[in-house]
Amino acid sequence: MAVILHVDMDAFFASVSMRRRPELRGTPVVVGGYPRGVVLSANYEARAYGIRSGMPSGRAKRLCPELNFIDPTYDDFSSVAKGIVAVFQTVTPIVEAASIDEAYLDLAGARHRFSSPYAIGEYVRAMVCDEQQITCSVGIGPSKFVAKMASRAAKPDGLIEVPPARVADFLHPMPVDAMFGVGPPTAEKLHRLGIRTIADLARTPPGALRQTFGPHLSHQLVELAWGRDRTRVVPAVPERGVGSQETFGSDTEDPTVVRRELLRMAAKTARRMRRAGYLGRTVTMSIRFADFRTLTRSTTLPNPTDVTDEIYAAALALLDRLGLDQARIRRVGIKVGGLVPAERAERQPFLDDPEFGWREAERAVDAAVGRFGPKAVQRAVLAAPRNWVAAMGAPGQSDPDRRAHQPK
Repeated sequence: MAVILHVDMDAFFASVSMRRRPELRGTPVVVGGYPRGVVLSANYEARAYGIRSGMPSGRAKRLCPELNFIDPTYDDFSSVAKGIVAVFQTVTPIVEAASIDEAYLDLAGARHRFSSPYAIGEYVRAMVCDEQQITCSVGIGPSKFVAKMASRAAKPDGLIEVPPARVADFLHPMPVDAMFGVGPPTAEKLHRLGIRTIADLARTPPGALRQTFGPHLSHQLVELAWGRDRTRVVPAVPERGVGSQETFGSDTEDPTVVRRELLRMAAKTARRMRRAGYLGRTVTMSIRFADFRTLTRSTTLPNPTDVTDEIYAAALALLDRLGLDQARIRRVGIKVGGLVPAERAERQPFLDDPEFGWREAERAVDAAVGRFGPKAVQRAVLAAPRNWVAAMGAPGQSDPDRRAHQPK
């Protein structure tokens, strides 16, 4: 019999963001932009007001006038997520990251120093709290579905183990609305059939559901009502691309604003690549317009890179080819693909390359930012007034021999 452990971070984005703002603990907090934007995550104090992920920020503020907003710091989220997965992998190599804030662990591959699945769950919770200063909830069961349901019931900051003999006792008192994978439309159809609880569903012959849900879903619903889920824990495949995107506070047709944001996205993307240990050759630039049309353009570089200026220059060249004068732009993004591990990447050197260049300089900046925070070292143009961007132009445009000015 399989033993699956499901770990779900408690208000992950809000919890990670509040590590830098400890004075906000105990107050309602959301991660997201204001006044324009949506709620990315809400802590439990904010959820008490009915605030949920995906809600427009303006509506959240009306529900809770004293609500505090924190801008998302995606590098922090990624770094914490990787640290958490590293904890999981000390338990078992069979780890499936369902999203950035939850994962399944198949304990069939667990190390043998733990006395029981419950002890593994407590170890994971303690290590995540100690190393990342955030809490998580853990569910343990004989299938992925039961483990997921158990972690939901354990929230926040709890652990529930459901042995095989107690699956029905655990699931059947719950409303069908609580089933993972059953959204409001499916729940409404079940209610119309007189099915209110998971016990009602378990006792319903699949044939009675077939007309409403079809043969496949009817069978699956009844199987899940008994906790039977044959899906396996599948370790994730390596990342195929690294990217960043940003929605403007208001639609803009100012090319200096668009250029500056592309530079910011290039810097974020390059930093994430360096942290992950990858270089890439394919740069993709995306533009979303005010009417929600989206354009993407890609180019392939002669050498793989993780250098901000090289990524930015490629994205800016793609932007210039589009000729978007007077177009109102809502969002910009950059993604780098064609990833190769940095230690295996081969770059064709230039004869006049200095011994130490922009890669070394940016790694030094990464170290300073990691120690002192995201604003410890910034490019002047990203911290300066908007009119600086126009003077900057694309890398190499204002200085035809830019490599002569690389850090020595």
